[in-house]
Amino acid sequence: MTSALPAERWVEEIQDGAYGMKWRVKDVLFQGKSAFQSVEVVETVSHGRMLLIDGLLMTSERDEFVYHEMIAHVPLTLHPAPRRVLVIGGGDGGTVREALKHPTVETVVLVEIDGMVVDAARRFLPGTASALEDKRVEVRIEDGVKYMAAPGEPFDAVLVDSTDPFGAAAPLFGPAFYADVKRRLTAEGLVVAQAENPFYKLDEQRGLLRVVRGAFGSASLYNYHNLTYPGGLWSFAAASKRPRDLSVPDEARVAALQPRLRYYNAGIHRAAFALPEFMKRGLVAD
Repeated sequence: MTSALPAERWVEEIQDGAYGMKWRVKDVLFQGKSAFQSVEVVETVSHGRMLLIDGLLMTSERDEFVYHEMIAHVPLTLHPAPRRVLVIGGGDGGTVREALKHPTVETVVLVEIDGMVVDAARRFLPGTASALEDKRVEVRIEDGVKYMAAPGEPFDAVLVDSTDPFGAAAPLFGPAFYADVKRRLTAEGLVVAQAENPFYKLDEQRGLLRVVRGAFGSASLYNYHNLTYPGGLWSFAAASKRPRDLSVPDEARVAALQPRLRYYNAGIHRAAFALPEFMKRGLVAD
C-alpha cells in the first residue's frame, strides 16, 4: 500500500483583488507578526527563498540582484565620490550590500522600522543580508520619516527601499518626507526611491513624481525588469540636489564595478531612462 503524496503548497500574491502570481513552496522557514506587519520567509521550488511582507513579495533569491543593483548603482555612479549613504527600509540588506561595492563609500546607515525584517533576513537570507555585519554599516531600527526629520550629518545618497505606499511605508511617499530628504543631502547628493510599476500603478507614479519634483524642482523615473514583481516592468524615481543628466553614468566607474555585478551596466543605465510612450503620456496626464 502506497502512502499519499503530500499536498502541494503555494504562496500566492494577489494584487487589487484582480490578478496575482504564485510560487510552489518547499518549506515555510519563518512566519511572524510584528507591531507593523506580517513577515514570512519561504523556500520555493523555482525561485529560492522569498521574503514576503503582508502577503506581498519583497525579494527572491533568484532575481533580487536586479532590484538591488538598480536602486544603488544608478545614483552612486552619478555622484563623483559618495562617502555616506542612507538606506531607508531595505531591511533585507541587499541595497546595503550593493552600496558597499563602491570603494569611496565609508558609511552606510540602514534605517528600518521593523526589526523583525532585519532579523529574518539575517537568519534566512544570508546572501542578501551578509553585508549588514560590515563594520561600515550602522543598522538603526526606527522610523525613517522621523529619522529624516531630525538634524544630522548629511548624506551623499538617500536610497528609499520601501514597500508599497500603504501602512508603515505610506509617509515615505509624502512631500514633508522629501523636503527633509533634500535638507539632509550634500550639495552633490541624490535620492532614489522605489516607484511602483507603470502597467498597474501609473497614477501612483505620477503622484510620486509630483511630490519629488515639488521638493527638488525636477525628477525622473527609470525602469528595470523584475521576474517576480507584478507586470515585470518596474520603476525607480530619482532626483538630484543640483541639476545633472541622470541618464549619463561615469563609464570608468561602472566598468570597475562590472566584474561584481549581474544586471547593471552603463548601457542598462542609459536605456533605463528611455521610457515607453504609454509611460511618457501617462505621466503628464491631468
